[in-house]
Order: sequence, then structure tokens, then C-alpha cells
Amino acid sequence: MTIIEKSVDVDVPVQTAYNQWTQFESFPRFLEGVERIDHPQRTLTHWVTRVGAVTHEFDAEIMEQRPDERLSWRTLTEPRHEGTVTFQSLGPGRARVSLRLDLAASGVAKKTGSALNIARRRVHRGMESFKEFIEGHGRETGCWRGEIRSGRVRPDPDQGGPHVPTWPTG
Repeated sequence: MTIIEKSVDVDVPVQTAYNQWTQFESFPRFLEGVERIDHPQRTLTHWVTRVGAVTHEFDAEIMEQRPDERLSWRTLTEPRHEGTVTFQSLGPGRARVSLRLDLAASGVAKKTGSALNIARRRVHRGMESFKEFIEGHGRETGCWRGEIRSGRVRPDPDQGGPHVPTWPTG
């Protein structure tokens, strides 16, 4: 298992940084090698990535998501990895975004390490590009403030629970 870590301090409020991170469809705008991300369900993303002439597709499950604090995921298909991004307020208008990826090397990458070095460089550049992207916009392009625990979506307390009719008995 290889661990890649990178943090960036961004000149936007923690809520803005978090909200932008939840907009997975925007990742190709700042993350090299990401061609497309679909978000078919609240807890599932489908990624299409490219390294050179090789295209990879994989699914990732969001295991935990707490607004303005953290988001954790794991892949369901190859290439296997899991990750966590955390958000920390550094005061009004400033936040730290920290990413940790745990990658499982396989095949040629395990023998040469070249794919892991490519991944490390892309993660580091991607975090710097995220900083430039969010600071350049000054605000998020969208948001989802829901919470996920153990891979399950929690109801939004601001929206109340589902309406369940009660019938008179007696």
C-alpha cells in the first residue's frame, strides 16, 4: 500500500472549499487525467481517467461525508484505492484542504513504481490546481450539504423527515 498526502491552504471560507469539492463533475477542470466523473447516486461516483493512451474506468463509494469536515471513499473496482479529504477552517475566508490517498499497486506499477510516481505528481498538481480553481472563482459552482455515514445517506435535518401519514385507529 502506498500513501500519498497533500495539503493546500486556500483563500476561501471552509464551507466554500467543501462545497466545491462535493461537485465531482467539476474535477476534470482542475485534476489532470480525469476525463469525466458521473455521480449517479449520492454515495456512488463513476470515474473515467486517462494516463497516456490508457483509459481506466472505476466506481467509488462515498463512505463518509460530513459537511465542512471530511469526505472519505473507496473504490469498488480496479484500480483499488481509498482516500479522505479533510477541511479545516483557518479563520474567516481561509481553509486548509488535506488529501490522503491509500493506493494498492498492482502489475507493472508494483514492480517499477512508475505509475505510483505519476499518481503522486498528479495528486500534488491536482491539489494546487484545486487551490487556483476555487480562489479564481471565489465561490463554489454548486454544493450538496448532505451527510453520509457508513455508506448511507442521512436525512437533512433542515428539510425534516419524510411525511408519513397516520391513520385514525379505534
